[in-house]
Amino acid sequence: MPDNRPLAPPAAAVPDAGVPDARHEASHAASREWEALMTEAGTTPKRHILVVEDEPEVARLVERHLVELGHRVTILGDGRSAFERARREPFDLIILDLMLPGMDGLEVCRALRAENVPTPILVLTAKSTELDRIVGLEFGADDYMVKPFSVLELLARVKAIFRRVDLAQARVGARAEEPIHFGEFVLDPRARTLTRGSEPIALTAKEFDLLYVFAANPGRVYTRAQLLDLVWGYGDGVYEANVTSHINRLRAKVERDPARPVHIQTVWGVGYRFGGGA
Repeated sequence: MPDNRPLAPPAAAVPDAGVPDARHEASHAASREWEALMTEAGTTPKRHILVVEDEPEVARLVERHLVELGHRVTILGDGRSAFERARREPFDLIILDLMLPGMDGLEVCRALRAENVPTPILVLTAKSTELDRIVGLEFGADDYMVKPFSVLELLARVKAIFRRVDLAQARVGARAEEPIHFGEFVLDPRARTLTRGSEPIALTAKEFDLLYVFAANPGRVYTRAQLLDLVWGYGDGVYEANVTSHINRLRAKVERDPARPVHIQTVWGVGYRFGGGA
């Protein structure tokens, strides 16, 4: 009979008795992260994920934790089958091992991109050199993890990929090719420019992305953590304070009085929203 009991947190999240305080703190932090993932699982869309892995134990481990978060998982153990399945069936994510029988993961990745299959690909591999990583990304992978990997880190990267996909879909829904007008400003997503009348306003790449998230979704409230996920993604080494500093710089560029913002408004105790404004 299948084991339908809820999964315990990953091993790294289970505290051991008699370990130093630093290890206790790390265990508690991992446990909190697992609980946060489980809480969010109840409110996020469920996805169909293809796991391509020829080591059954690794495949089952990844499957169990993804299923626990509510996702549907298909497992395949060779590259050729994975390529044929992924080119015919729309998956939300492919988790792809590089060392596969029949057709290696790099070739699967390259072939799918040649077929214009846009499904995000997260590569898993025992190879750890910088060259291997660069080659994988240049072949069309969206992210890269080296074995052995932390289950919590894997789940966090999966979440970050879906955040980026959701942001791209939101841009389409907001007619991303059309300029957005607010007050005296025009934000052009195609040219990635901001102008006030005929005057160009210089923005860094992250400032533009952050302003776009706000302007494309007026009235929506975002927490700092959500903005961190949407604009920076996972693993860039940034913190919520960096979001605040970028917002302060944007206000200096788009607000007549940054101390009394009309466009990028603070929602006390929650985060920020875009008010448009005149």
